Amino acid sequence: MSKFWLKDPQKHDFPAAADYLNLLFNEKDVKVLVEKLEAAKTIFKKAKDILRASELPLLNRENIHVRENLQMIKKGDKMSPVLLVKHNAKLIVADGYHRLCAIYYLSEDEDIPCRLVQSDLKNKT
Repeated sequence: MSKFWLKDPQKHDFPAAADYLNLLFNEKDVKVLVEKLEAAKTIFKKAKDILRASELPLLNRENIHVRENLQMIKKGDKMSPVLLVKHNAKLIVADGYHRLCAIYYLSEDEDIPCRLVQSDLKNKT
């Protein structure tokens, strides 16, 4: 395990992921996706690949949450793995976008622990 990361997501990461996913899916589908994320095995993906696949912009290092995560890293605190959902050939960062951006500034080639699940849903609702 990397010196930057916890082995498993923290309990509060799953409700945070659900809050975000509720903007994209109905409650029933969100429940299924979060249960899948909780049960998923942690895997590793490169920071640069997650950003590219998600099509999200790299947040500025002056973003308050990115800056807080960079300070955590500097202090030696570990961050939670990133929670990801594949949906219709797109990657959704359900939780951990700011952590992803923070670690990218240290190394875009950093292996990031993540939980990655596939959505079997046909469309977002």
